[in-house]
Amino acid sequence: MSVALVTGASAGLGREFAEQLAARGSDLVLVARDRERLDALAEELAGRHGITVEVLVADLADREQLGRVAGRVSDPDRPVDLLVNNAGLGSRRAFVRNDLEEEEHALDVMVRAVMVLCHAAGGAMRERGTGGILNVSSVASFTAMGHYSAIKAYVTVLSEGLATELALHGVHVTALCPGFVRTEFHQRAEMDMSRLPDRLWLDAPSVVAAGLDAVAAGKVVSVPSPVYKGVVGVLRVVPRRVSRRVSGALATRRRPQDRLG
Repeated sequence: MSVALVTGASAGLGREFAEQLAARGSDLVLVARDRERLDALAEELAGRHGITVEVLVADLADREQLGRVAGRVSDPDRPVDLLVNNAGLGSRRAFVRNDLEEEEHALDVMVRAVMVLCHAAGGAMRERGTGGILNVSSVASFTAMGHYSAIKAYVTVLSEGLATELALHGVHVTALCPGFVRTEFHQRAEMDMSRLPDRLWLDAPSVVAAGLDAVAAGKVVSVPSPVYKGVVGVLRVVPRRVSRRVSGALATRRRPQDRLG
């Protein structure tokens, strides 16, 4: 039976990854900061699907705690077959108006932690000649909408480079790049998304299924939904100055509070 480790597993896409992987018969290692939520989810999934679920409470912004997760990912005696780097956070403020400490925290969780865990998993999987890494990125990685876009661009490009490096060793690496997904993500970031058209919202089960299918098929970049495939297709061919203008206009509409003061 395969083993999958999922970060940010207590809510949102992370919980959906855990649900679908359990339904597919994978044992799980669930990583997040909220022990109460993790324990409840582990008990539920183990009971419903007859799998083994390990809980690993960790704050990925803390280097010592991240090191424990990396050690679990690379443990040769307890191999992890699939790493899902899902943990993430958003911010309702533009980069300069936000607290620098919050932006540094975002880097720690969504860049440094992804790098460390990819390095740990990639090395272990390369030695075994099998495995998969699924990094949750975003359509934002193809735009210029502030620090979040820059962070996700790192995740997408790292995934592409790592996929090339590990392809000959039987290891698949995929960047999953969804658009807006209905989860707790935007509420936690205190973002007002009320004006976003319904056609731009994706549901978590479809996004997760697309990501798992993509990594199993060896697809390097996966953009769920025809709408966002079209958006990314346009962004890849238009001049960068045009995409910057469009991204800037969208960011201004989404963050009216940043225009004040």
